[in-house]
Amino acid sequence: MNKVRTQVTVSPQAHEDIRRLGRPAKEAVGDFVRRLRADRTNRALRLSSLRAAGDNGRLALATLQGERMALLLETEENRFTVLALREGTRAHDELARLTVEINEVSGGVELVDQSEVSANVVALPERPEAPVTLVPGSSTSGADGAPPAAEAPPRSLPVPLFARYDDATLIGLGVVASLLPALGRITDDRQLDTLLGHNLPELTKDVLLALHSRMDPAEVYRHITSQWKADDVDPHDWVQAARRPVSQVSTEDSAVLDALGEDFDAWRLFLHPEQQRLATIDFKGSAKVTGGPGTGKTVVALHRVRHLVEQLPPGRNRPVLLTTYNTNLAADLRQRLHQLGGDDLLRRVDIKSVDQLAREVIEQHPGEIIGQPLGDEAAMNLWHTVCTEAGIFDFDADFLDSEFKHVILAQAIGTLPVYRRARRPGRGQFQRAERDRLWGLVEAYRTHLDAPPRQTTYALIADRAARIEERRMARVEEQIRYKAEHGGLDLIHREAGSGMWLKPRYQHIVVDEAQDLSASHWRMLRAMVPKGRNDIFLVGDAHQRIYAHLVVLGRLGIETRGRASRRLTLNYRTTRQILGSARGLVSHEKFDDLDEGTDSLDGYRSVLTGLSPQFWRAPDWQTEMRAVATLIKERHDRYGTPYSAMAISVPNGAATTQMAITLAGDSFRIPAAELGKDGPRSSEGVRIGTMHRFKGLEFQRVFLTSVSEGQVPDQRSEAYRLSNPDRYRQEQQRARSLLFVAATRARDELVVTWNGRASRFLPDDADRAAFSATELLSGDGPPSIRRSVTA
Repeated sequence: MNKVRTQVTVSPQAHEDIRRLGRPAKEAVGDFVRRLRADRTNRALRLSSLRAAGDNGRLALATLQGERMALLLETEENRFTVLALREGTRAHDELARLTVEINEVSGGVELVDQSEVSANVVALPERPEAPVTLVPGSSTSGADGAPPAAEAPPRSLPVPLFARYDDATLIGLGVVASLLPALGRITDDRQLDTLLGHNLPELTKDVLLALHSRMDPAEVYRHITSQWKADDVDPHDWVQAARRPVSQVSTEDSAVLDALGEDFDAWRLFLHPEQQRLATIDFKGSAKVTGGPGTGKTVVALHRVRHLVEQLPPGRNRPVLLTTYNTNLAADLRQRLHQLGGDDLLRRVDIKSVDQLAREVIEQHPGEIIGQPLGDEAAMNLWHTVCTEAGIFDFDADFLDSEFKHVILAQAIGTLPVYRRARRPGRGQFQRAERDRLWGLVEAYRTHLDAPPRQTTYALIADRAARIEERRMARVEEQIRYKAEHGGLDLIHREAGSGMWLKPRYQHIVVDEAQDLSASHWRMLRAMVPKGRNDIFLVGDAHQRIYAHLVVLGRLGIETRGRASRRLTLNYRTTRQILGSARGLVSHEKFDDLDEGTDSLDGYRSVLTGLSPQFWRAPDWQTEMRAVATLIKERHDRYGTPYSAMAISVPNGAATTQMAITLAGDSFRIPAAELGKDGPRSSEGVRIGTMHRFKGLEFQRVFLTSVSEGQVPDQRSEAYRLSNPDRYRQEQQRARSLLFVAATRARDELVVTWNGRASRFLPDDADRAAFSATELLSGDGPPSIRRSVTA
């Protein structure tokens, strides 16, 4: 008889212990798990019973290599969960004192180290017999309800941070019950940060962070608790609790062993419950996930791809498309998807940027000639040429290019009569005579492009590919109708006569960074997959839109309203201090939800704490560059930050070269690597690039330079303040979004510098709060470590 293999899972909190203790701990646990799976009766495993956990659970301790021990939960004869890991001579005592319980909201197994919490939370002083005066908002009456004696000298006591919430409210929101006594003694941010720095249950951390940021309990429940809430939670059923997804980083033994033996990122194994739900839920049609930077939208998209592939029948084709807006991000998606599922997963997925995909559609179509794509600057120059030849100077090149892309191509307009009736939301008033003149310029523009040597633009390529795919899908749908009318038989001769087997290009499409795709891109994608269950899954955030692609998905045949539209709100990358400052950049603007609704950052929060952003002012660009170089060298030499973990944003390409020269000079000798469209051009050195190049990247320390009035936003947008208020508002919003994206690339520290006057987008007191670059370079300023304040 075959022996039943023991199943072993690892809890999220144990996974954090393993990561914290490093590779030797991973290897020790990995070796133990392999041996436990092979033969649980092996005495060499050194398993010892600790105590019962309810009626159907038992806690046990296991001795591992190198003075390491693990706490295990056994819920069935051949099922174990690793709950925690400790090392050293006190490992046994530390594990034995852990409080293990079932969360009444999530139904998951959670644990708290009460001794560790007590040692790091300062209790309130004992209440003296003399009456005291509490801070405003607290009761000042004595124990019997009478007012305090007038003759007693008043003094203040701090009020606990969570005093306004009773135990029932906290437990109902998901806070682990055993932590409540400690929460009653936390009176300042330092204590809270210390507490959150320990390995607490994820739901408890989420709730406490939200309450501390003054989110109303009802909103906390809506944005957080409801996403974790499980049905039919029995706080005494350990078998059910151990089997819930929130109690384990993986349900597959092979994945657990891979994680323990290799240095994989945590996102590969553990998803927040709402992320897990979005990655695996069955939608009736298309679905949309929005969320601020660092909330794991891309992670959800990758896991969604794996889930869709797992539902496919065996085969060699690639019925799933994973796409995004540029080749650099597409390459990153490919690498991360390979980490997630290896070659077997990649073999069933097409991974391409939308422009690459559009180009391939045209190349595969008989008789099509693409032409050489123009760069942005060349396209602008061509518009100038067209206007000069026509003697029409009512429109600037930026406006013409935008009208062409976002109205004419977006709506597939091919004739003047149709253009005269076209909708132009948010683009100002446009009379018939103006439309007629502009249409003439568009025709002249196309004529120039068609003249030898033939040229084109990426927008035209996307439009042409969309038209080809729309015609192809029309033939597919007509074939399906014809087949249904003739009894559903395979019509081999009819299909062969068409020159191809008529079938949709893909079964499922997953889109990352959806906010930066144009309407032509969406038209192409819509035509590549038939409408049906799980057809298009997109993730994005209008707050991070850095191009002017304002689309309404519903008008393009992609319906995501109602329950098919979801939000992520928990940031895993950026500290609360940086996130708070970044949110201020876009808080005054109204953003769409990639459809006809609006989106906000309500409930958006971070699990991390760190340094407050720094502001530096300089009298000129040269001084600003030298100050930035000084700060970067200090962070490398004094604090050990690798140069490659730091990045500088600059206003334009010329400034990139100037900054690189400054860093490389004799005074600093700092290596630099320019950020191109395909990523950094070297593996070493400080990354330098425009804010556009920061999209999709992450750095330990980020320096945003030239955040000056006239640079951010660009002075040229002022020309539209009176002449075209709608366009002026759009330009201002886009500039805010770009700064927001760049600021949220920082993981640990954000430094903002400018020369002249600070940008209007920065806080009102930025100039007054800023440090002087001149004083820094003269040696009169204090060390920068004293300028970074932990909030």
